[in-house]
Amino acid sequence: MPQEKIVGQPMLRKEGVAKVCGRAQYIDDLTLPEMLYGATVRSSIARGRILGIEFGEGIPWDEFVIVTATDIPGDNEIALINHDWPCLAAEFVNHPEEPIVLLAHRDRHLLPKAVAAARVSYEEWPAVFTIEESERGEPVVWGEDNVFKSFLMEKGDVDAMWAGADLIVEGDYATGAQEHLYIENNGAIAAFSPEEGLTVWGSLQCPFYVHKSLVKLTGLAEEKVRIVQVETGGAFGGKEDYPSMIGAHAALLAMKSGKPVKIAYDRAEDMAATTKRHPSRVRHRTAVTRDGKLLGAEIEIALDGGAYSTLSATVLSRATIHAGGPYFWPSIRVRSKAFATNCPPHGAFRGFGAPQSLFAIERHMDHVAEALGLAPDELRRRNFLKTGQTTTTGQEIKENIDLDALMGRALKESGYHAKRGRFARQNAGSGMKKKGIGLASFLHGSGFTGSGERYLNSLAAMDVTTEGKPRVLVSSTEFGQGTNTILCQIAAETLGIDYEAVEMGPPDTSVVPNTGPTVASRTSMVVGKLVHSAAVGLKQTLLTSGLLQEGYTTGEFVAAARTYVAQHGALRAESRYQAPPGVHWDDQRYRGEAYAAYAWAVYVAEVTVDLATCGVEVDDFVAVQEVGRVLNPVLAGGQIEGGVAQGIGYALYEKVVLQNGHMANNQMTNYIMPTAEDVPPIHVFFEEIPFGYGAFGAKGIGELPHDGPAPAILNAIRDATGVGFRAITLLPEDLFVELAVREPVAEAAL
Repeated sequence: MPQEKIVGQPMLRKEGVAKVCGRAQYIDDLTLPEMLYGATVRSSIARGRILGIEFGEGIPWDEFVIVTATDIPGDNEIALINHDWPCLAAEFVNHPEEPIVLLAHRDRHLLPKAVAAARVSYEEWPAVFTIEESERGEPVVWGEDNVFKSFLMEKGDVDAMWAGADLIVEGDYATGAQEHLYIENNGAIAAFSPEEGLTVWGSLQCPFYVHKSLVKLTGLAEEKVRIVQVETGGAFGGKEDYPSMIGAHAALLAMKSGKPVKIAYDRAEDMAATTKRHPSRVRHRTAVTRDGKLLGAEIEIALDGGAYSTLSATVLSRATIHAGGPYFWPSIRVRSKAFATNCPPHGAFRGFGAPQSLFAIERHMDHVAEALGLAPDELRRRNFLKTGQTTTTGQEIKENIDLDALMGRALKESGYHAKRGRFARQNAGSGMKKKGIGLASFLHGSGFTGSGERYLNSLAAMDVTTEGKPRVLVSSTEFGQGTNTILCQIAAETLGIDYEAVEMGPPDTSVVPNTGPTVASRTSMVVGKLVHSAAVGLKQTLLTSGLLQEGYTTGEFVAAARTYVAQHGALRAESRYQAPPGVHWDDQRYRGEAYAAYAWAVYVAEVTVDLATCGVEVDDFVAVQEVGRVLNPVLAGGQIEGGVAQGIGYALYEKVVLQNGHMANNQMTNYIMPTAEDVPPIHVFFEEIPFGYGAFGAKGIGELPHDGPAPAILNAIRDATGVGFRAITLLPEDLFVELAVREPVAEAAL
């Protein structure tokens, strides 16, 4: 008999056994006959004109395949949004590490010598490296004003609102870049023949993104380009955009050489050349009453997009929409801009803009609370969004949310109030170690923003193999987060058969339909719902055919499916995305239903600050969230724990050091991430309120846990030291300077 309940259970990971036993094949495990190895000659300057390329002595250049921009058969661009990102620099360079020349050779050990011997001469031009320099436009390095994208989002009468304020609180906040530091570096293999076309295998998130880009780059017909995701060792958004670049480079070398070509970056190249999280600056001006009611706010957001726009417009969009946090604002105005600099392009990273703006609002809420003489939790309670109220975009909250309950659970599980009092008494002493506790409350939209899901028009399918095994056919990829497991759980429970009987189709654009990218916390909620619908169609076909009767076993289902395929040649069901009712978005006014659903959370961090070393240790962490139905508690808990650990790194350890646009600390010896020794006990709790239009009630989960740790930790440091720090990453040396200056924590005016 099939398992009675599959969804909601900690089922064994579909790909887990292969990984544990060492059978999983990653890109650098794969070798094709006559395969060459590729490498990239990159810019050594931030901005300028290419004057010439010389191939130095001591290298057998006649044995090398050499590709420059003149060898590109189609458009010299990586197709994302604005199409401004060149595959290879042709005449100008706009950031350090920009690719200029590609090399391939059968001996991979000869490639570093060849790269060093290929010398590019330049006419160097002035460059900009910070948001402030780009704002001034001295010089203009992109478009007419260095602005990739801007948004203006308004609700209520902001200009009139200020007159009714008892208090106006202002604050500026900043976040730095962050490296994804996935376990497996970027890599791709390409093979080409005029008859069969181009195939690219890669460590990637979004096969159809790469497909779109390579169709434009190569000029080949869509059916002549095939993208296959191989086993992928982590991504976090870093393999959403960049695989189109490395896949394009491998493809160009394969097309010119007529042989398969592999490009696999080492860690130093991967860290220096690929995209990072957008650095940000956020300015808040908030009007409140004496009893702690928010009247309105004006928020200005600036992101550093790097040299090309890549995904900056959508990252800025999410930062803008999340800027007001989980609070009710009668009036609010958010102005936001993404600026060009001559740093390598910044791109997708878990949270996608929300961690930047939520860091600012949650630090600012503590400043407002202090200015009012209120406890941080009390100010938040008085202003939490409630069902029937509207968000910053004017979207009415129709979900049955209860942020008070989430807050209460987080405070109880962490012992917040007792510890806050005890720490205050202890800190009054003369000891050098100070304890603090801080919280953050936040929200995260599930799925693509606004009309994004309608635009994607995602399609999922299920079919059965000749052996009668049902297969899930989606382009949603597995890179450690549990996609294969969750989607098979959904399919198995819908079909009423054993979980082990369901297979995943290969993530191959020639086999699976385009279900959209594996990003934006959309897989379980959006794609899972499509898989559920396709499974219903598959089941109904078999029941209608008379080959299957209600009350069937797994064996009877497989036998019926096998018979159907033998009789009809194929059994397949598809499901196309349909937006939930009442979801309408105005792209021009930036108003309406930004997301079909939100996930909600309250996090509490406990820290120790050593005033002698200026080191900060996170001692304990409580994470309470409502993400709809939890489909697999082990995977869900792992997502939260991993996101919290990554957020701890964002707050305290992972500082990208840029020198003239080049990442100076592009090694794991000097780019420090938290280890197991640095991660505290993380207590994960879920409150389940099923969402009616998600698969079995699921909402998004993957990005949410990265939003809350940094502000909770900085709020705890404020509690411990009495000093409000406004920028991350907060290293001991930064802490030392700030503690010495002891700047005021808020600027308040009556």
